[in-house]
Amino acid sequence: MENLDEIDRSILRKLQEDGRIQNVELADAVGLSPSPCLRRVRILEESGIIERYVALLNARKVGAGLTVFVRIWLTSQDAKTVNHFTAEIQKHPQIVECHLMAGDCDFLLRVVAADLDAYRQLQIDHLTRIKGVQSVKTEIPIQQIKLTSSLPI
Repeated sequence: MENLDEIDRSILRKLQEDGRIQNVELADAVGLSPSPCLRRVRILEESGIIERYVALLNARKVGAGLTVFVRIWLTSQDAKTVNHFTAEIQKHPQIVECHLMAGDCDFLLRVVAADLDAYRQLQIDHLTRIKGVQSVKTEIPIQQIKLTSSLPI
């Protein structure tokens, strides 16, 4: 981990809560004057600790109210098969996360869709047709207990 002092950590915690917070308000919250606070934020940005600022959308209100987790098994884990699979899934914005796994399956995907029919269409038309995919298993959560984009700092 980078050398972050407590003020940097406080800045990062506040920005994770509200990325649009005004510098004057941020400075006040972390006990700095505006100029040194802004300087610290710029350093955090330039060092890559802060990668970007985004808006968090309400999935239901934008028509992506269903989340499913998809476990993928490939016919082989050779570089060609893995690279082909990872290139193919990049084409589908509904696939919002993809993890190469150690364990039972080869990949774990998080997919958002309007509903089960929309997901099923993605599965039938695309996921099962990717060359090298041996098996696709879908897990449907019944309740979301926790969802956060904040990292513990």
